[in-house]
This record gives sequence, structure tokens and C-alpha cells, in this order.
Amino acid sequence: MAQPRVIRQRIWDSLKAVARPDTRFHLSFSEFIPDFEGVEQATDFIAELPAFKDSQLAFVTPDNSMTELRRRLISDGKAFVMSTYNMQRGFLYIAPGVVPAEAAPFAAWLDGMEHFARPVDLAELATIGRFDFLATGASAVTKDGIRFGKGHTYFDLEWGMFTDLGLVDEKTPVAAVVHDVQVVEEQLGASDTDIQVDYIATPTRLAKIERSNSRPRGIKWDRLSRDEIIHTPPLKELARMRGIA
Repeated sequence: MAQPRVIRQRIWDSLKAVARPDTRFHLSFSEFIPDFEGVEQATDFIAELPAFKDSQLAFVTPDNSMTELRRRLISDGKAFVMSTYNMQRGFLYIAPGVVPAEAAPFAAWLDGMEHFARPVDLAELATIGRFDFLATGASAVTKDGIRFGKGHTYFDLEWGMFTDLGLVDEKTPVAAVVHDVQVVEEQLGASDTDIQVDYIATPTRLAKIERSNSRPRGIKWDRLSRDEIIHTPPLKELARMRGIA
């Protein structure tokens, strides 16, 4: 069975032909999940999902491949939350109507999010409401919906925190937006922290995944070092809320 790091490196090599460079990290895919040619078509598939259309509060990752989806959420007047890069400044919340229509393209970029969104911590997130739709990028995703990112497991940690707070559950729809070259044939044994997505959207198709595994719940505190907890503000907040640190 191929190791995720081997698959990830192969995908990164293929991505160079279709990725849109980052303004800070160029094509250093170990530092960010890129936007790509055809992301508009992939996002079209997501925008047609009833789960997206009916969403009242979504969570979207800060991946570059999510920029177009964030723009559509803003244009549609939908509330959503985005984590900051590596969760170093927690989460940002955009309420419906706070972005002028003409500013939606700028607001969807990370710098624009910083301008229009307001910071929220976990305690406030718990009062805003449950997420009814989640969308994420990925370094790669298997055909059966097991996603993996840059290797830092931030989305898994976010999911763990959200389940701990009751903001998501087994039925919450999760979509991955990736290029076709990021969908891999290899089977990966899911770990007890891996999130199996419900949908994979690429520029050419939308795949509906029939999930076979239960999703994880909570944070595996025994797998985190004290430094990881202390230097990741939301983890530090949750640890304090749960009397762990």
C-alpha cells in the first residue's frame, strides 16, 4: 500500500502543470493547497448541490482552491466561517450582507477575508450555530473520499474541535474541491482521525461518495504535544474549556 507522503509528492509533481502559483509560496505545495485551472467548473458542481444551496452556515478552509467558493458564498449572502492560516489567529466569520457586491471577488481572497470578516473564537462559534456544509481543498483525495492535506492535519483538528462542540456530526455534508490529477486510485487505510468526504468536485465531474466508515469525534489529546496545543490558539482554548490545560 502506497504511503500518503509518496502519493502526495507524486501529486505535487503533477500539479505544477495546472496549479495557479501562490503570491507568497509560489509552487511550494508543502506550504499551501493551490488554486488550479478549472476551479470555476469544479465549484459549479458544488454550487448546484442542495446542501450548498440550503446552507445557512458553512465552514470553508483557507485553501487557495476555495477562493471561488468563498466568493460565491459571499455573493449569495450566505454566512460562513474560515480558519486562518494554520489556525494561528483562530477563525474568521463573514455574516450575510457585510461585503458590498462589487467587493466580493476581493473579499474571497485571504487578505480580503482579513479586511471584511471578524475574528471569532470557539466560544463564540458555539453560539453562532451548527455548520450545515463544509468544504475543503486537499493535496489529494482517494476515489473513496479519504482526503489528505499538506501533512499538518489541520482540517482533521478542526473537525475534531467542531464535533467536540456539537457544531458538526456524522450527517454533516463535506465536499472536497480538487483537480482531476489530485484524485488517486490507490486505496489508503483510513486512520481514526481521517475525514471521509461526501463529494469530490473536479473540473470534469462531481463524485458522490458512499461512506463506509464512521467519522471521528473529538480531539485525540494524547497525540498532541504540549507545544502543539499551546501554539495553536483554538486548541489551547478548547483545552482550557475542557480542563486539560
